[in-house]
Amino acid sequence: DGLEARVGELEATQFSTTTKLKGVATFVIGANSFGGDAKDITAPFNGTPQKRADAAAAMSGATSFNYDLRLFLDTSFTGKDLFRTRLRSGNFANSAFSGNGYVGLDSLEVAFEEDSGPNSVGVDRLFYQFPVGSSFTATVGGRVRQDDMLAVWPSAYPTDTVLDFFTYAGAPGAYNLTLGSGAGFSWESNDFSVSANYVSANGNLSDPNAGGIATSGAASSGTVQVAYTPENWGVAAAYNFSFGHNENTGIYAGNGTPLANALSNLGAVQSAGLSAWWTPEESSWIPSISAGWGISNSFDWNSFSDKNRWSYLQSPFLTPSQNASQALVKVDSYTSQSWYLGLQWADAFMKGNTLGMAVGQPTFVTSIDYESSSESDFVADGNYAWEFWYAFQVTDNITVTPAIYYLSRPFGDLTNGTGVAANRNDTFNNFGGLLKTTFMF
Repeated sequence: DGLEARVGELEATQFSTTTKLKGVATFVIGANSFGGDAKDITAPFNGTPQKRADAAAAMSGATSFNYDLRLFLDTSFTGKDLFRTRLRSGNFANSAFSGNGYVGLDSLEVAFEEDSGPNSVGVDRLFYQFPVGSSFTATVGGRVRQDDMLAVWPSAYPTDTVLDFFTYAGAPGAYNLTLGSGAGFSWESNDFSVSANYVSANGNLSDPNAGGIATSGAASSGTVQVAYTPENWGVAAAYNFSFGHNENTGIYAGNGTPLANALSNLGAVQSAGLSAWWTPEESSWIPSISAGWGISNSFDWNSFSDKNRWSYLQSPFLTPSQNASQALVKVDSYTSQSWYLGLQWADAFMKGNTLGMAVGQPTFVTSIDYESSSESDFVADGNYAWEFWYAFQVTDNITVTPAIYYLSRPFGDLTNGTGVAANRNDTFNNFGGLLKTTFMF
């Protein structure tokens, strides 16, 4: 009787037999260096604008050591469904690699920190996914991300992530990875799939001006994707429409220039993306190839808000007092684009190791239309990003990845701090290196 009682107590308090725990911990140590002759008008020294390279080194030039921790709790009640809880913690907020440093495009995919501060743990995912019939899958969650509800992620690159920009299949506007309250479904038949989903980044709030579902404050993001994915290649097209508090649904410092980021937050935006990938059937000197292109433009902002939509022509980084003294220019419309090409060699030099490289242009403004006819619509926001990495598979559970990257013009049209009456021959560039160690358990 005593044994049965103890066994009964164990069974009543044991961890769910239908739940699996997986963990991924990442250590990153790295630093950045900066060059170029452009001036930073927002950081004067003795009343004179100093070089951007000096201002960047003073703010983001130190070597830092950061971590990211993700814990996945996956539960299945029927064997075909998935209830996912993901806990996450990190300490990247004040690192150059967070997107909050001097150069936003330095952001890494693993760079994370909870709003409550470093080393605090938060619920990063909470959703339920289940089949409906033989071809449909439905997903609903109070903490779900856009890509959790897609039947296909349209890229084979990268195996081990480095710069965040290269993880958006070339189209950060279409694949904006909005996280919040949402639902979606996908249909799959043979090699074809169709996905549709909606996410409100502020869906947990009841004030319609600051949150809710499909309100002006919801930070809404709706996505439709069509994909064709045979065995070792695929192609996908996606369309996204975002509106209301676009700072939570548009691009951000880690995947676009400052001007593109500022404009994407001004109102309703429609985006499209086209991506394709191919992987060799066997490891060889021929790499897997992934490529993607994206385009975004404004969509009749006044239909969704009666607020004046203004863009600071000089710089989005000026202080409030500096901004107050600058001329405000209303933007009627704009268009931005992005693209990338990623290559990966499996079993490079040694079985189990992977070599990778990518090149592309983070989201940049290609055209702009100011309300005032006296303002020039010319924009020179182009920029390039490169990354190179080699992943050593030390054990089945430990990977060490040294990586380097280069950003040719991360401030785009605002390289010299102003956007129009400026010397666009000014230069500013960013070189970075890091060592990343990933533990899977």
